[in-house]
Amino acid sequence: MAYLLDFANILGGLLLGIPLLRRVPNLGGGLERFADRVGRWSWLIGIVALVAAGFFLIVHLFDGRILHFEVVGLAVGLLLTWEKFTGRRVLGSPGAGEPAGWALAIAVFGVIAIVVGVQGLFTPN
Repeated sequence: MAYLLDFANILGGLLLGIPLLRRVPNLGGGLERFADRVGRWSWLIGIVALVAAGFFLIVHLFDGRILHFEVVGLAVGLLLTWEKFTGRRVLGSPGAGEPAGWALAIAVFGVIAIVVGVQGLFTPN
């Protein structure tokens, strides 16, 4: 279950952070094509992140320690499922120039989610 949360954080962070990551030379184009293919399943990645993070949040509430993996997973899940639940897009169109405002904040959070997901792969639960 921990691996589900970690991979959901990594994939969700990739989808959320693509406005910044596409600017990385020799890497951005490939990531953008990958995100275009996986993008239609973003709501499913969000549901997995919500379920896995919710599970670990409940487990760790009884232990008395909440970890950042769960908080990031809940935020990733909410951001990825927001359009499915409300009908409104979180981000603008993918090719809309430089990210600014909320789009930039969400893209930076996406990069942080990738780092947290990779950290979770190497951290014992």
